[in-house]
Amino acid sequence: MENNTFTISPMNQQIFLYPGQVYEGYININSSSAADIGFKYQAAVTPYVVQGPEYSIDLYNESDRNSIVHWIKIEEPVGIVEPNQSKSLKFTITVPENAPIGGQYATIAVSSNNDTNSQETATVQSVFEIASVIYANVNGEIIHDGEIQENQIPGFAFSAPISIDATLINNGNTHETARITITVTDCFSDQEIIPNGKDNGIYDEFIMPGTTRHITHEISDLPSLGVFKITQSIGYNTHNSYQEKIFIICPVWFIALIAITVVAIISTIIILIKKHRRRKKILPL
Repeated sequence: MENNTFTISPMNQQIFLYPGQVYEGYININSSSAADIGFKYQAAVTPYVVQGPEYSIDLYNESDRNSIVHWIKIEEPVGIVEPNQSKSLKFTITVPENAPIGGQYATIAVSSNNDTNSQETATVQSVFEIASVIYANVNGEIIHDGEIQENQIPGFAFSAPISIDATLINNGNTHETARITITVTDCFSDQEIIPNGKDNGIYDEFIMPGTTRHITHEISDLPSLGVFKITQSIGYNTHNSYQEKIFIICPVWFIALIAITVVAIISTIIILIKKHRRRKKILPL
């Protein structure tokens, strides 16, 4: 029997709310075509909190920015999705009149736990859980206050992948979107490595209110030896930052080869100088 898997969509939603409003929304649960039986699903609302600059996800602890958890009701939190079928899951958000202004964050987490029990056997299939993140904004005095703290490109590495970093601060009361654009060009061939057919080099990143986020993009499709021009452009709130740097990838074996070559050249020169001095000493006056 094949494992039963599923996906949900959309993976995130941006919603604009007003105090006193009742909002209706949907997520879709999609069964995998590879599944051979239907699966039972269970949906639940959880807080969505990020911890630290690396944005570790916390789906348990609440803050003032997760009050929305108590406003969301899922219409059919338990059900069955048949193989190769989709199910639309309705939810409503009832916004209090005194709702806090600004960002509110939660997830609708969907899990599958198919338990098959009989008198002869008991089979428990794997539990899968996927969450759709809700980024909501309650209308009112929205404060946009953020800055770009770091835009950093390294200059040297022994091998790929290489990491390009940005650090962004959000002091406002709602989430912001930062657009980061990265280009990589081979200095010898003038070939563009990024953008390419798989990666356009443009990344939109959410910055949550009251947080500092450290963002790292790894570039792996690089030759093992070369010189490259790398740029990183950041547009965030009303701020822009542009960084350009020449980057060198030089593996250890190549450095060792250069060192051996240099030592050999120096040794040859020393030997030639010594031979020349000896010949001068034995020449007749």
